[in-house]
Amino acid sequence: MRGMTRLEHRVHELSVGQLAERSGVAVSALHFYEAKGLISSRRTAGNQRRFARDTLRRVSFIKVSQRVGIPLSDIRDALATLPEERTPTVADWARLSETWRSDLDARISQLERLRDDLTECIGCGCLSISKCALANPYDRLGDEGPGPRRLLVQGGPCCHGDDAPPRPAQDEGRGTDCGPGGEPAAAPGGLPESCAPACAPEG
Repeated sequence: MRGMTRLEHRVHELSVGQLAERSGVAVSALHFYEAKGLISSRRTAGNQRRFARDTLRRVSFIKVSQRVGIPLSDIRDALATLPEERTPTVADWARLSETWRSDLDARISQLERLRDDLTECIGCGCLSISKCALANPYDRLGDEGPGPRRLLVQGGPCCHGDDAPPRPAQDEGRGTDCGPGGEPAAAPGGLPESCAPACAPEG
């Protein structure tokens, strides 16, 4: 049975272990995010990381964005629009959300096509079902470029997998990130699919 992850109201800064436990993201992934400039921390006199409590919201934003296949480079650009010197307000998050509306709409359209059109010819060049002969005779759609030409949304997102965080050793300790659909296993650039190791104190 998992322990309680609730944080006391008076807590304003979190250790990397607390951040991992409450967010459900592996410590190794948090280190990776910090190295990529997605989140930031200060160092104590003992050289331990301390994160502002609002980092939880940033990490949650990263986690959900990766789940739907948004690459870390886009997530980083989006987070860069938020203020660093103070806790982002509702208005700050609303501006960020508005800039992503068209991209998210394109992703929704892509997912709908994947759901509805997989029994049709998708223009991938396989020519393995009877409808391919009519929709893509002699693989003519290959002249347009690689990939499933009839499934792709014009101007739609392209997922990148070269900025995925390292995969930690599997463990049932704190900081787990192994939900269904996988934090990064379900989509390129996602979080590690294995459970995170227990959060050991830094120093």
